[in-house]
Amino acid sequence: MHTILCFGDSNTWGYDAATNQRFDTSTRWTRLLGTALGKSVQVLEEGLSGRTSVHEDPLFEGLSGLSYIHPCLMSHAPLNLVIIMLGTNDTKERFGLTAYNIAQGIVRLAVKAKATNSGHAGQSPEVLVIAPPPIRDSYVHTPIGQAMGKGCSEKSEELSQHLAALLQGTGIHFADAKGHVIMNEIDYMHLDEDGHRRMAQCIHQHIHKHNLLT
Repeated sequence: MHTILCFGDSNTWGYDAATNQRFDTSTRWTRLLGTALGKSVQVLEEGLSGRTSVHEDPLFEGLSGLSYIHPCLMSHAPLNLVIIMLGTNDTKERFGLTAYNIAQGIVRLAVKAKATNSGHAGQSPEVLVIAPPPIRDSYVHTPIGQAMGKGCSEKSEELSQHLAALLQGTGIHFADAKGHVIMNEIDYMHLDEDGHRRMAQCIHQHIHKHNLLT
């Protein structure tokens, strides 16, 4: 049995912007990925709405991935692969971060995950960082736009290029969802049903192409 842990925010949790509820298990990309990979692979969901990479949110507690990722990985050990998809919440105006700063935080988190002995036989697991689909410009005209603030779509658009550059030489794998998956047409920053299908396909193809479960 191979085990994959998916560490992310509301788009890993499965938030449905149409209902403000959670997509069912047959819709979420994490479960679709598990189905595609087969019965010999267990996919664990560790998504939390509002989660950031390394920053504490002054409005809500417990959202920094940096303080939680070590106990999270160790509690689910042994793991073959850790998939990290974060960055959307880091674009919030109240954090005052550039796209490059956000990438730095995600890389710091991924390096910490890679340094754990949560793999088999006390080894490190493989780590795959996914750059999420960019927030679309129209988010500012939705109810969520006021809470997010300005500049989120621009920062999320630039994020993948910085992640790709900063992850070089780290031994951490990288995949860019941009061009494969787009955000919904409701709040423009969450996946709809088609987005979940496409995300599962994108990650499934990357896992097989790079033999991440061998």
